[in-house]
Amino acid sequence: MKRKGLLWGSCLLLVVLIFGGVAWGQSRSTIKPTTTPKVTRHASQKKPAKKPQVQAATQPKWLKLKHPLQLPILMYHSISTGNQLRVPKAQFAQEMAYLKAHHYRTLTTAEAIRALKTNSVPQKKVVWITLDDAYKDNLTRALPVLEKYDLHATINVITGFTHKSNHLSLAQMKTMLATGHVDFASHTVQHLNLNELTAAQQRTELVASKRWLDQNLNHNTQMLCYPAGRADATTRKLAKQAGYQIALTTQEGLAQMSQGRYNLARLRVTPGMTTATFATMLQVTNS
Repeated sequence: MKRKGLLWGSCLLLVVLIFGGVAWGQSRSTIKPTTTPKVTRHASQKKPAKKPQVQAATQPKWLKLKHPLQLPILMYHSISTGNQLRVPKAQFAQEMAYLKAHHYRTLTTAEAIRALKTNSVPQKKVVWITLDDAYKDNLTRALPVLEKYDLHATINVITGFTHKSNHLSLAQMKTMLATGHVDFASHTVQHLNLNELTAAQQRTELVASKRWLDQNLNHNTQMLCYPAGRADATTRKLAKQAGYQIALTTQEGLAQMSQGRYNLARLRVTPGMTTATFATMLQVTNS
């Protein structure tokens, strides 16, 4: 009897152990495995992105010339019709198209001064375009052509004429300057024949004009263009004292430093000039 009781007890214990093991296994299967939470880096702790490499704009290597520079400086005035100082827009456009098609580099004032002073050029074929008196049609007729062909010109301003209806105002000059196709230089205050004035009067014309341009256009005016191309030894001395680096005349020819920095020649462009004649004027033998 005792043996039978032990047998039943053993069977009961075995059943308990079996069912207990099943329940324990089920409880284990319902527990989700622990996952490592994703660590979010604070915005301030993020690894900074690499900045893109910006390639510096390549500047042309200037060529040192073996012989003295001969610089063609074109002289224009109004881009209209009416007299020998006015070149029609169609002719101006044709001449600018010629410069573009034949790969001329049109210099800024600063580049022209550098070329003359260092006897070097940014490329073989260069030209400096100048327009005297700052007529309003320089904005309405010349600038669109310069922009079309991506060329540059220098406008010589009579600073005392900026209030006149036929001349550029300060606001218009600032608009043109912002395009990058134009810069400005001095053509004195009142456009008087300097060689007929006293030294004091000449000084006023030169200094006051430069000061007006410097202050209103926020740059250091480096070039003077004599009214009617007239100047004397006193004028040239005063131009240097006023802070100009070079000065232009109306003498016909290619500009060369042998003429003197304050006595440089230009090439007058006249109405009705053929493209062949225009091309011949530009032919120089710089090397």
